[in-house]
This record gives sequence, structure tokens and C-alpha cells, in this order.
Amino acid sequence: MSRHHPRGITPIEPGPGQESAWDYPRPPALLPSTKRVVVTIGDAAAPVVIADTTGAYRVLETSHPPTWYLPRAHISPEALRPSRRRSTVCEWKGAATYWDVVGPAGELIEAAGWSYQQPTERFVPMTGFVAFMPALVQCWVDGERVRPQAGGFYGGWITDDVVGPFKGEAGTWGW
Repeated sequence: MSRHHPRGITPIEPGPGQESAWDYPRPPALLPSTKRVVVTIGDAAAPVVIADTTGAYRVLETSHPPTWYLPRAHISPEALRPSRRRSTVCEWKGAATYWDVVGPAGELIEAAGWSYQQPTERFVPMTGFVAFMPALVQCWVDGERVRPQAGGFYGGWITDDVVGPFKGEAGTWGW
């Protein structure tokens, strides 16, 4: 059975074990996850693990792949430093603080992560948790390499268990 969005968008029908981003709520939901989430930097032959957790949160919002937030206690402290990037504001979560990722040889990936240090009431459980841009670092969920949400602005993590279409792809301006 196909579903149609009021703007003429046809969501992809989820298969067994899949979720549709079009079934996610607006305003977004915050859900804990016990899946293993790993973030690495460097080349594939010798990746450096900067985060590894089974205590992440997923933020689920209509038309977006999930954004994963990892607890600071499970991120290498030397891998993050405050970014010079100016804060942005999410209508749902509040003001974002950006983080640069620093590699073991001092290499710098600017504004590769962000957190909400004083989020809105709905998102208080993820205070200080850090999300990473999968276009800038390598992100993994239960061993599957994450694909970045298109467009370069949003930080959604696309895995095989989530179907779209997703905001950020060509023709999605105004969704």
C-alpha cells in the first residue's frame, strides 16, 4: 500500500525490520538506543576510534534520518575541542554548541560535532551528548557504515533500516 504526503511526496514503503522517516513525529522524539555506535577518524586501513557506546540517543523527526547523540563519557576527551563555529538554533532542541574533532597527530576536522548544553525541556536527557556529521567522520551503527544525509546541513545518519525519501536530497527545499 503506498502512502502519499500532502505535498505530493511518496514515502518509500518500509520492508521487514525497517522504519520510514515519514512515520517519525513532528515535533521530534528522543529515544534511547542500546545499539553499538562507533565514530572513527582517519583512513580505513588504520582508523582511530574516538567514540564507542551502547548508550546513545536517537532524535527522530519527520522526513529526516535519525540523528545520533553520544554521551561525552564515551568519547575520547582529547578528540573534542570547542569550535569557533557560531552557534545555531534548532526550533525544537535549542542552541547548538559546535565541536572540532582533533586526531592523534593533531589533524583538525572543524565543526564535525555538536551538542546542546542547555536543551529545551523535551531534550534534557541528552544534555551534553554529542552528535557527529557522518560526512566528516566515519560513523557506524551495529557494524554498518552510516551514509550521511544529503545537503551538508543536516546531520542525519542513514542506515539500511531507515527509508525516506529524506529532507536534504534534491528537490526537498521547503519540506
